[in-house]
Amino acid sequence: MTDNHYLTTLFNPKGVVVVGASTHPGKFGFVALHNILSAGFDGPIFATNPDKPIILGIQAHAEILDLPQGQVDFAMICISPNKIIDILPQLAQIGVKAAFVVSGGFKETGPEGEYLEKQLVEKAVECGIQIAGPNGQGLVSTPVNLCSQIVSPYPPEGKISIASQSGNILSALMNLSRHSNVGIARAISTGNQAHFSVSDYLDYFCNDPETAVVVAYVEGLPNGRQFYNSLNDTASNKPVIVLRGGSTKSGAKAAASHTGSLASDHAIFTDMVKQAGGYLATDVDDAFALAATFATQPLPNGKNTVVMTTAGGWGVLTADAVANAELELLPLPKDLESSIDTLLPPRWSRNNPVDLAGGETRDTIPDLLSMLLEHKAVDSLIFLGLGIQGNVARSYFESPLATDGTNRMATFHSAQEKRYAESIVEAINNFNKPVLVASELSVADPENPGPKSIRDSGLMCYRSPLVAVKCLERLTNFAERSTTKLQ
Repeated sequence: MTDNHYLTTLFNPKGVVVVGASTHPGKFGFVALHNILSAGFDGPIFATNPDKPIILGIQAHAEILDLPQGQVDFAMICISPNKIIDILPQLAQIGVKAAFVVSGGFKETGPEGEYLEKQLVEKAVECGIQIAGPNGQGLVSTPVNLCSQIVSPYPPEGKISIASQSGNILSALMNLSRHSNVGIARAISTGNQAHFSVSDYLDYFCNDPETAVVVAYVEGLPNGRQFYNSLNDTASNKPVIVLRGGSTKSGAKAAASHTGSLASDHAIFTDMVKQAGGYLATDVDDAFALAATFATQPLPNGKNTVVMTTAGGWGVLTADAVANAELELLPLPKDLESSIDTLLPPRWSRNNPVDLAGGETRDTIPDLLSMLLEHKAVDSLIFLGLGIQGNVARSYFESPLATDGTNRMATFHSAQEKRYAESIVEAINNFNKPVLVASELSVADPENPGPKSIRDSGLMCYRSPLVAVKCLERLTNFAERSTTKLQ
């Protein structure tokens, strides 16, 4: 296990230097410096370049030893691999304790690169510097406004932390964070794991107060036993979602050329994750949706689920999904059914799913939502139909036949969608029960005022109720495990 002191420096540095900063907007050394400045990191920021240019308002230094001592403890290294070993003693001399090596050309390229990587680690240990990477895109730490990476996505601040052996997978997860407005705390591309492994990041995230849920993308494990122990420890405190690449022979071959990793047997890996208490995701969307659920929803007290819908067909499909999951589609208690009668016309479904059957008025949805969640038998709720009135509003606003009347109705529909979304957020806070909202309009029309208002609040609007059911099932499972542990 790596000393977490160095990971604290990596994710919470007091000062940063970009080694190999460039004046060319297409070079890694420019992009890295740009992203650090753009994200608003408020510690001292330095750059080195032998020509001493001014880059983005920063006067570059020709040599590392020209930098003031004690102001920098993290280095973003963007120079060719054969030059890195020689600069490590200089970085140590000015106070650097942790570094991210962007450069490729190490063990992923074959025996010569593997030998160079071994030398890199040996020199780093000798100098008291620990290396993240090499052959990675960088890291993000939103609590300190740090975006030290050679690609563009910078997510909103939140409670999800990610360690990924693939920079592209990391970018995809951060892009989904930006799209959904469910934020990230820490995120790192682990590269070749020369010094820090995914296991080390799990150990750090386990004790990080900024992290509520962890996502790990894994292709190969340098030490399977260490990974199991770290996953087991972390998953006993926080939800851990694992996404695995290299589960087939073709994928394993690709992983070896990608980060020099050797993938383990998939069946063994799957059993290990399950035994350790992690949740194995099937793809990037699945992994992020689940992480977003854990990061934003309260834990339910049980399995009893109510589906509230203004869209009948989706209610039927969702009922099937709940029945096939480790959840209970709650038979409506008589007192709750009688209460619902006071809000809905006689044609309502009189069953769960609670289908409003077009009977909603101005206040029906907020009032019914509170009525359902207030009942002690209800543990969780899935809400379907958000955005339908907003869709009508869009068609009126875009119509060549628009009139003052259609514009007034469109404005009313838009305001109602926002009100419904606000009432959902308020209900979650008031009753401390999960409410998962699903609508394909979250993808098909992201600016629809219903899904958009959910997104603006920092909650996930799921693209499908079937995704919502799967996430709720795992949220409920984690709640049961947490309750059992406390008993």
